[in-house]
Amino acid sequence: MSKTKRSADFIRLLEEIGRRHGPAVSSLPVVLVLDNGPIHKSKATTKALEERSSWLIPFWLPAYAPELNDIERDWRTLKRLHIANRVLRTETALENAVHHAIDAMNQARGVHVSNLPMAA
Repeated sequence: MSKTKRSADFIRLLEEIGRRHGPAVSSLPVVLVLDNGPIHKSKATTKALEERSSWLIPFWLPAYAPELNDIERDWRTLKRLHIANRVLRTETALENAVHHAIDAMNQARGVHVSNLPMAA
């Protein structure tokens, strides 16, 4: 897979989904939840989705739905409660304020960084 996401990568994923869960394997349809990212809306991807429409049902998320994305709530809290109405004169000061705010938010939730799973 390339470092940047491309339609060809997504189409390869659709091919793999077809091999594992397509009509040759199951009579049940596959519902694929998609956002409106460029690789999901390209001409090539649109054609690939249409070619699989007998067994693959795309479910499109709204173009902007922050209530469906937990990180949006956290950014709102970070901005409103921890960063707003402050003058941070350097990028380093902003970075430190953000890290401090995230630590405070995690502590308030009882989340400890050492308990979080490592990123793959």
